Amino acid sequence: MTDSRLTDQISQARSVVDERSEKLGRKLSYHVTTFGCQMNARDSEKLKGVLEESGFVYTDDELDADIVIFNTCTVRDNANQKLYGHLGSIGAVKRTRPDMIIGVCGCLAQEQSAREKLLTSYSFVDLIFGTHNLFEFPKLLVEVLTREKTTGKGHIISQIWDSTDRIVEDMPAKRNYSFKSGVNIMFGCNNFCSYCIVPYVRGRERSRSSEDIINEIERLAADGVKEIMLLGQNVNSYGRGLDEDITFAQLLEKVEAVCGIDRIRFMTSHPKDLSDDLIEVMSTSDKICRHIHLPLQSGSTGILKAMNRGYTKEQYIDLAQKIRERISDIAITTDIIVGFPGETDEDVDETIDVIEKVQFDGAFTFIYSKRTGTVAASMPCQVPKDVVKANFDRVLKSVQDMSVKRASLIEGRVMDVLVEDINRQDESLVTGRLSNNLNVHFPGDGSLIGQIIPVKLKQCKGFYYLGEREL
Repeated sequence: MTDSRLTDQISQARSVVDERSEKLGRKLSYHVTTFGCQMNARDSEKLKGVLEESGFVYTDDELDADIVIFNTCTVRDNANQKLYGHLGSIGAVKRTRPDMIIGVCGCLAQEQSAREKLLTSYSFVDLIFGTHNLFEFPKLLVEVLTREKTTGKGHIISQIWDSTDRIVEDMPAKRNYSFKSGVNIMFGCNNFCSYCIVPYVRGRERSRSSEDIINEIERLAADGVKEIMLLGQNVNSYGRGLDEDITFAQLLEKVEAVCGIDRIRFMTSHPKDLSDDLIEVMSTSDKICRHIHLPLQSGSTGILKAMNRGYTKEQYIDLAQKIRERISDIAITTDIIVGFPGETDEDVDETIDVIEKVQFDGAFTFIYSKRTGTVAASMPCQVPKDVVKANFDRVLKSVQDMSVKRASLIEGRVMDVLVEDINRQDESLVTGRLSNNLNVHFPGDGSLIGQIIPVKLKQCKGFYYLGEREL
């Protein structure tokens, strides 16, 4: 639904910001630092949109901004530690600039023990809010801007909702790219994998109506967007609970019909819910990219059961082979966790066997991270760190060797590339992305950014290509 209060709240924030800017003789600046997944990246675009419509201007210097928002992740402990490191640095700045506003939102803020740590150990933080009430950011912004001057404890504005069934449409957004954008199609997760905290911090599944999704994509297309990424914790379960009778495959067909959109991506797909209809729609589409991210997590059926993943090793292999048979040029990437409680060397051998049989084009490989509140956190037989490290190295080598093998298969071919940016290491090159999600670097300039052009893949460098524009 659309919340008309958003406009009024942003207008109130604008009045306060304009008044402060006039007194200072300059515009107030903001910075948003994002941790975690593409869902968080999209949420950060909404935070930026609210801040810009409220009169703030962007600065890339986190320590120099008048307001800094940390949009957090808590899937693994290292994400928490990254935030605490940033807060340690910015806390020193806050002591010399008490009017600086520091906010923390996102998944970490939603998790109780982490939130308590923020309240007790980082009392200089001004604003804390969670994932369920992101749309209330304009209201919270007004509150934090109009409170009494902060001097320390007792001035934190904290608002965390335990859950929500609300979806608010039409939040403003400041896109990171003019030519591509994420589009949320659903929020939350119902799967409760035993290692994962996401259902607890993102809530239960809530799907947007297809009308609202298509309307947003049509507006993006009219604004020059060529590629969209449909976002959900499990896009394959899209539509459940909606009044309309629609599946994810049917939604993709609607999206494909939008004029101006040339490329469609989506993530993430849960293997237990991936339908034959989805495979068929992908195989016949001219717009859906030849890439699917299909998290495996483990190749051991026993570990998969303990993880509550809902499929066996054999079922996963059969599904991946079905996808490859129907879509011959598909790239399949995955997630793998090493060191789950009770995992043995033999279980890791099973994972490597799946890598070799499916022939993954790439994988995000992680060491298991215990998350308080999940079922796995209290499981016996936590694996010793030295054993985890040895097995992680084995899995990583297998993944990397397979990725290089797969990438080399298309060396020498001419393929379409969406040019995304000037190369960071060499400004004479631009960087683009293939339909299969791999990067290509080739000679060019900024005028190519946002264009889809044919490029010859002259040299495979394992995880990317060096190419030459095909004229």
